[in-house]
Amino acid sequence: MVLKIGQSAPDFTLSDQRGENITLSSLKGRWVVLYFYPKALTSGCTLQAENLRDHMGDFNALGVTVIGISADETKTLAKFAEKHALNFTLLGDPTHKTLETYGMWQQKSMYGRTYMGVARSTYLVNPQGKIAHFIKKANPKTHHQDIIEWLKEHGHQNAA
Repeated sequence: MVLKIGQSAPDFTLSDQRGENITLSSLKGRWVVLYFYPKALTSGCTLQAENLRDHMGDFNALGVTVIGISADETKTLAKFAEKHALNFTLLGDPTHKTLETYGMWQQKSMYGRTYMGVARSTYLVNPQGKIAHFIKKANPKTHHQDIIEWLKEHGHQNAA
């Protein structure tokens, strides 16, 4: 089940690509992009991550923290971040607990087979820790633009 706009973003602690624990509640006071992606080192996820990387200056200017979450292990996240010079935090949730809490561990189908996987979707969490926006089925090519435009259209305080 997808979280609702205005609902408190459920807190979590997950390990990042450096093996350090990151807790969502420690980021209160900032806008946070929680983007969920299927699998590190795959073509669509790489395109999405590189577009975010290339526009990190825009996110920084807006005072926004970008966090990618997948079911990958720390060593895979480290390889992904290094190979593509990613300049933001990647979190792994191999137990799927946080993915399930956010409604992002879903049944998917490809080539006639069904399986469980991560939905490519994004939550924007406001500085008060509440869900402000949800992007279902984020487009890897335009994801970064969709987030920046939404923040500016909704009067983000640091929007240029």
